[in-house]
Amino acid sequence: MNTVLLPFPAQRRLAEELAPLLDARLGHLDWRRFPDGESLVTIDEALQGADAVLLSSLNQPDALALALRFAAATAREFGARSVGLVAPYLAYMRQDRRFHPGEAVSAPLFAAFLQEGVDWLVTVDPHLHRIDRLERIFRIPTRHVAAAPAVAAWIRTEVVHPLLIGPDGESAQWVAHIAALAEAPFQVLHKERRGDRDVSVSLPDLAAAAGRNPVIVDDIVSSGHTVIETLGHLARLGMPAATVVAIHAVFAGDAYAALQAAGAARIVSCDSISHPSNAIALAKLLAPACRELLGTDHPAAARTKA
Repeated sequence: MNTVLLPFPAQRRLAEELAPLLDARLGHLDWRRFPDGESLVTIDEALQGADAVLLSSLNQPDALALALRFAAATAREFGARSVGLVAPYLAYMRQDRRFHPGEAVSAPLFAAFLQEGVDWLVTVDPHLHRIDRLERIFRIPTRHVAAAPAVAAWIRTEVVHPLLIGPDGESAQWVAHIAALAEAPFQVLHKERRGDRDVSVSLPDLAAAAGRNPVIVDDIVSSGHTVIETLGHLARLGMPAATVVAIHAVFAGDAYAALQAAGAARIVSCDSISHPSNAIALAKLLAPACRELLGTDHPAAARTKA
């Protein structure tokens, strides 16, 4: 099999870990933007007959998605027999229905945009709500990789007597899964959101928390306000400073600095989005899903039949 992994610049480190697991050649992809915002994408030309795999998280989706389409189309122009996409962070999945009159329902629209350019997709813990699986909005083969085993392994190794804390009801199912794998107790807090930057969080069960080191686990940390509020509550209760674990380190604006200032003992994240807090590697979890889609049931053939 001739596989070439083409990472966007921010994912180069992850690509260096993933390429040998796929028995892939690590190719070149450069993306830069002109002062007017237009993108220039330059990729490896030696793709004749290869299965090209683009690697890019979509934490800057409005800019990156178009650049991805340019890269995919150029790979085909250079003779790639298929083009897959590994997007460890997949944007636009939250808006899965029309909450107010006139709104665009972006989840299926974004899925349609991506699948026009690639033959298959692998992602990590997409932020799904009413859409229970990716197959409902994608017509191409997809794989949803769970970060829970890697997160649990990190917690088991790095935190003594952990108590996992989910910041809201939406987190209950996957926090419970991570806690089970880490062999640790967990609590899920109640969050009341009055606006994008106005959030309050309920107190945990203090009796269950006694003698435990809190670990706040969230799938996406964007503004950080929910986690900051939780850190404040824990501090007022006299609990030890909490470790914050994010699967997807979006950290919009000054969120990371604000979390540090709020008293987090440590802030770590999976490497789904490149960030200085990255401490939990996902390459070994991504590789089996990629190998499956690069296997004998070739996605390009499946797509043609469809």
